[in-house]
Amino acid sequence: MPPSIESLALPPFRPRFPWWGGDLQTVASRLRGGPATLAPHATERLRFALPDGTGDTLLAELDRPATPRAGLPLTILIHGLTGSADSLYIRSMARLLLDRGGRVLRLNLRGAGPSRPFCRQHYYAGRSQDFRTLLGLLPPTLTGDGLQVVGYSLGGAMLLKYLGEEGAAAPLRAAATVCAPIDLAETCRHMMRMRNRLYHKYILDLMKAEATDEGAEVSAGERAAIWGSRTVWDYDDFFIAPRYGFASAEDYYERCRPNRFMASVRVPTLVLAAMDDPWIPGPLYRAYDWPTNTSLQPVLPAHGGHVGFHGTGSRQPWSDLVIARFFEHGSG
Repeated sequence: MPPSIESLALPPFRPRFPWWGGDLQTVASRLRGGPATLAPHATERLRFALPDGTGDTLLAELDRPATPRAGLPLTILIHGLTGSADSLYIRSMARLLLDRGGRVLRLNLRGAGPSRPFCRQHYYAGRSQDFRTLLGLLPPTLTGDGLQVVGYSLGGAMLLKYLGEEGAAAPLRAAATVCAPIDLAETCRHMMRMRNRLYHKYILDLMKAEATDEGAEVSAGERAAIWGSRTVWDYDDFFIAPRYGFASAEDYYERCRPNRFMASVRVPTLVLAAMDDPWIPGPLYRAYDWPTNTSLQPVLPAHGGHVGFHGTGSRQPWSDLVIARFFEHGSG
């Protein structure tokens, strides 16, 4: 059972000037930047060849603290859509954990970031088997003190699906998600609203470039479908769904939506989302029946945007501080 909100004694989230409102919170990280370096902590690149016959290899960055604390679990960080191990929110969380003496593994999903040239295939929200495989490939020297995981946005959706599939068998001490789309179809419809047209075009353009970049194995027809997609729904309907065994985007969204799996999660899991997130509809979180599963600990502040949480009192995003406190209380 995860620690209660009361025992965590979380400070309330209050937006920091000038990042008022969900939209400014969402764009703040890109405007402000993040840690330029993780020094004095050390980083090495690890490669994980996937034994599924594709020849694909995942790349990850293993960060070791300059002053390690014995007994702390390894923390795996999973980025969101079109992100990578070097996304600013990933580096920010890594820096905090490293400064506190813990090791961090920053994962690039299949075909994301530096993994792109080494992968013919591509990640998607339901591809939890890749994470399952990765855990089996980690050496005992990294897993001996336990594992905890943070998933952001799409990475959080994939993590919740995995946790539900595995139930009590998941080899994790604790987990956390930040702004995960727990209903994929509703989130996609929400993103396609007129008020989100700039976000939608921005993310769709990145998705197209990522899916067709060096290393990707796409047919001429698939390439035409990708570049011809006018919406994220089209992209998933014309490319992701047929490529990975779904009848349609609707079928993909229904079979992979995290709220189908969350009732079976048995790992203490913090579920963090802002109700003013312009990308993920807040009503999805408000409507979920949280008391039916005591392994899930929702933290749903009114403000924070999409993976923003730039608050008063610290330059560190509030979400980083909340997750670190949850892990300290929930992981022993």
